[in-house]
Amino acid sequence: MQLFGKQWTRRELEARVGRLEQIGGVQRLKRLEGHETDVELIHVNTGAGLSYYVSPMKGLDISLTEFAGVPISWQAANGDAHPAYYDDRGAEWLRTASGGLLMTCGLTQAGAPNEDNGEKLGLHGRAHHLPAKQVAARGEWIGDEYEMCVSGIVEETAMAGNHLRMTRDISSKLGDNRIRIRDVVENAGFAPAPHMMMYHFNFGFPLLAEETTIELPSEGYSMRDAASRADEYGTWQAPDPNVAEQVLFHRIVPGERITAKIRNPQFPVANGLASLPLEARLSWHTANLPQLVQWRMPGAGLHVLGIEPANCLTFGRAAEREAGRLVMLGPGESVTYELELELKVL
Repeated sequence: MQLFGKQWTRRELEARVGRLEQIGGVQRLKRLEGHETDVELIHVNTGAGLSYYVSPMKGLDISLTEFAGVPISWQAANGDAHPAYYDDRGAEWLRTASGGLLMTCGLTQAGAPNEDNGEKLGLHGRAHHLPAKQVAARGEWIGDEYEMCVSGIVEETAMAGNHLRMTRDISSKLGDNRIRIRDVVENAGFAPAPHMMMYHFNFGFPLLAEETTIELPSEGYSMRDAASRADEYGTWQAPDPNVAEQVLFHRIVPGERITAKIRNPQFPVANGLASLPLEARLSWHTANLPQLVQWRMPGAGLHVLGIEPANCLTFGRAAEREAGRLVMLGPGESVTYELELELKVL
């Protein structure tokens, strides 16, 4: 494997450390204070600069993510709040959403609160607050490559209602600055079920700075709010307490693998003593995720960029049904999603 600027075999690395966790690996942790008490996290360290925390208690979503010890993700003021505090009514999701690199919105509802066929649905659905089961965190040598994987099952169920099952695998390799996400969502019930899925990726300071540029695979866009403008959606700005959020719906090419890029030519490392040009590249296939939502919020105290591949827009399930876009999964039917985040020094 390539690590620390050299090529190594397994035995060459093992000869140089008492335990592998000295240079990378997977470790389980637990929060001990406030609303985060008893929240379990799994820390994945690639040894190449990229490290991140997976939250089994919150949909196997990805919390704080760093490169060279410096954050690239955005953290909400709520922190990794325990899902026991979650309230599914209206927009109460905002009180316990963690932020982090990834929040999963779904599995049967994503977007604005609404009422669909007599069912009241809260903001962004339940997935982000559903604890996973059969969680496994492991690292193993395959030849001279060390592969790390966190996996588990997240189920959204209701007695006499929908039963969707998501099997998630998050993987990385020692020496490689990539995160691979593979989800299989299955209708485990015996009646057709609505399925909405939005991958709410969140990027923050100091990856986001005045010199940061954002390159999206966009063929054009429309705004969620008619009065809003986004002439500078490809750039960033200093925090502004008076700015309002902007939500853009980008048109993307169907049936292709596409990439969104966030580039900071002066990403700070070593406590600001040095900087390097860093690019975050988020890739996915549009066959099952035909929508791209951009959440642009450079406000003071928030200061976050959301890149959100999805199978829906953000108006909620009733609006998706009315527009004829609502995805329905038949009994036993499943859909597979594969996404990848790579951090690249240019």
